[in-house]
Order: sequence, then C-alpha cells, then structure tokens
Amino acid sequence: MGLTLTSFGAARTVTGSKHLVEVGGHKILVDCGQFQGLKSLRERNWQPLPTGVEAVVLTHAHLDHCGLLPRLVQQGFRGKIFCTPATAELTKIVLADAGHLQEEDAERANRKGYTRHKPALPLFTEEDAARAMTLLQPVGYNRPVPVAPGVTTEFLNAGHLLGSSFARVRVESEKKTILFGGDLGRYGRPVLPDPTPVTEADVVLVESTYGDRLHDSGDDATRLAQVINETFARGGKVVIPSFALGRVEELLYWISFLESQKRIPEMPVYVDSPMAREVLAEYRTRLNELDPQISDMVARHEREAMAFSTARLRVVATVKESMQVQDSKTPMIVISASGMATGGRVLHHLRRTLPDDRNTILFVGYQAEGTRGRQIRDGAKFVRMHGEEVPVNAHVDSFDSMSAHADANEIMRWLGNFTRPPALTCLVHGEPKPMDTLKARIERELKWTVKTPNQGERISL
Repeated sequence: MGLTLTSFGAARTVTGSKHLVEVGGHKILVDCGQFQGLKSLRERNWQPLPTGVEAVVLTHAHLDHCGLLPRLVQQGFRGKIFCTPATAELTKIVLADAGHLQEEDAERANRKGYTRHKPALPLFTEEDAARAMTLLQPVGYNRPVPVAPGVTTEFLNAGHLLGSSFARVRVESEKKTILFGGDLGRYGRPVLPDPTPVTEADVVLVESTYGDRLHDSGDDATRLAQVINETFARGGKVVIPSFALGRVEELLYWISFLESQKRIPEMPVYVDSPMAREVLAEYRTRLNELDPQISDMVARHEREAMAFSTARLRVVATVKESMQVQDSKTPMIVISASGMATGGRVLHHLRRTLPDDRNTILFVGYQAEGTRGRQIRDGAKFVRMHGEEVPVNAHVDSFDSMSAHADANEIMRWLGNFTRPPALTCLVHGEPKPMDTLKARIERELKWTVKTPNQGERISL
C-alpha cells in the first residue's frame, strides 16, 4: 500500500491525538497524546503504541497531544521529536509535571487504598519524561525540515497556544501534501495571534471540538466580571479549574483588564499550579510570538513583568502555601490545574469550596465527557475525589468565550482560505455530535469530500 493514514487517537473523540503516516516502509507519527475523560478512553493510554516509528511531529504541548511521548520512549522509540522551539520548552515543563503527578497519584492511591489495582502504577515517571525530553528537535516556523527519507515537515502558527502549529507534511514520492491541523486557534482574541491562513493541501485534518456551536461573542469580559463581583459580595471564593498552559495566561490578562477598568475590586489572585511559574516565564520571554497587543501593553508599562499580572497576584509554589490558600476564608480568585478537574491541586481546592454556597466554581474551557469538570458543570450533586463523595453546593458557572479552540464559524472561516478543495478532509478531535454536524456543514457549504475516521482505521491516500 502506498501512502496511508491511521488515526490512533482523537478519532470520534476529543483527546488522545495520534496520527500515523506510512509511506515506502517509513512511519511518521504526528502527535502522541493522552486520552482523557471516560474510563474506557483513559484505559487506552496503557495500550501499546504503534511500533517502528522513525520520527514524531508534535503540533503543540497540550497533554492530549504530547502526553504519551514518555510511553513511546519506554516502548523503544529513539528517533527525533520535531516541534517548534516554544513547544519544545513547554513540553519539557508539561511532561515533567505530568510524570510527577502520575507518581504522586499512584503513591496516594496505594497509601490510602482507594485503588482497584494492587499496586497502582504511574502511567510514566519523571525519569521516563526526562528521557523523552532529550529527543525534542526544535524547528522554527515556516522552515521545511526532513523528518524521514522523502518526507518533510513545515510548521505554521496555529494561534491555539504559544508555539502551537499546523504541520504541513510533504511526501515527495506521492507528490502529496497532508496538513495536520493540530488544534485550530481563534480569531481576534487577546494573547495569541490569529491562525495562519493555508491555501492548499491534498489532505487536511482539522479539529471539530466545537463543530456544532458558536462561542459567546466577545463581551469585553462582562460575564467574568459579573461572576467575580457576585461571589465577592457573598464573601466567597471564585475557583477556576484551568490548564496552566494557555488558559491561565488569558485569565490573568482579563482579570488585569477588569481591574484597570475598575469593574472588579482588587482582590487576591492565586495561581496554584507547580508549573504555572515556568509557563508564565516562557510566555513572558516569547512576547514576540504573541498577539501584538501584548507587546504594546508591555511597551506602555516598560516592564515585561507587567504581562499576565494583576494587582495582587501570587503564584503558589509550595504545598504549604497551597494549603494556606485552601484554609483562607478571604474572598479571592484561585486558578488551579487541571482544567477538567481530573487531577492536580485544583481537586484540593474543590473539596474545600464545593460544599459552601458562597463560592463559585467557574469553567472557562472544554470539559470532556467523563471528567469531574463535566460532571460538575452538568449539575452533579456529588462528585468523588480522593475516595470521598463531596457535595456540590457552590454556584457553578461556565462559558466558552475564553476557549482556545475555534468554534464552528471560525473553523469554516479558516477552511475558506483554501483556493482549491482538498481531495479529502478528515475531521478529528471531536465528539460524534459536533463532528457529524460540522461534516454535514462542510459538505453542504463547501461541497468537499469529508471523512470522520474511526479509531485505528487505515485510510489509503
């Protein structure tokens, strides 16, 4: 078989991005991410990964795109992992943190006995993550690089996250170009630039996370201000489960904006995530890769430290400090990972704040099916954490206006840049309903050939 494509993840589901290109006996894996959410999906993280992979092309540093790289290395992979320089630095932070959390969670489960596995094991360790980091090969945007004999890759800015990219893979023997969309960013948002327009490719893979809906229109953070002010008036805390990578930075931007406009009181803002300090530092050192308005803001203040800061910001470093924040009864904003409440320090904050109706739990990003975040957002009266049932009495709110994923109209806008239809468009990274809705819309409005690959389905290109 000549040129084939097999999706081993993000196929009829949102997470676990893994797409294998095979040509002339060579194998290139685009992304190697973790499955998140439903137990049936998470169990796939323990399954063997594709063998014989010569190189990995990594679109960005989110865990559902890079989180199984240590497992691939465990399995014997020794090739290069190609990515942008910012993605390389952020991936090092993400994988080190993930390995630490995996070991920590396994230790706690064994110590407290709330595991059905005897003993509970980490998916991978910090040592495994460190080995994967040595294989990262940074490549700048718009610079084609050979990744296998007769195969080159070029990264284009996707506007989804610092360093995020579309990967344009050219296969010389077949004279074909495959565009791997990774995650598609948004238009006209602060912090990140708009996604790069692409005019042609033979095969396109594009996400469909929000393929059946539109984000709230830019409301100048009015709803965020309302949530903060109402919670402050009740004397409560606003707890925001958030990915340390990407969402924290935009949240800090908007909170700072609202403070400067005197639309919310100056109040303590705690970012409680072990890797947040490193991520914030990486964003501040790469301001030239962000939206121009960030650089303009910094120029006005003449200090880089003003980027992603608030009047009373504190980045929590230690467990002791985190516990002090949990114990405090002072009205405050707490931003903590993980964004879907699947693990991390946010669970400790939720255990303390969920039972009290003065508090608000605010979700500002996608909540995958099967996650605690999805359960809480959808109205669960109790959620299980660390072996205990925790009552949900706090106010719960959510909005998608801060999502870094393009909505249906933004996906169509980006596809509208193509000057000729791709021979095949594959929708990935979406649950079935939004994926099928977007498929029908593309077929109706653009008249393109669209496929939604199943898990493990091999497609001849």
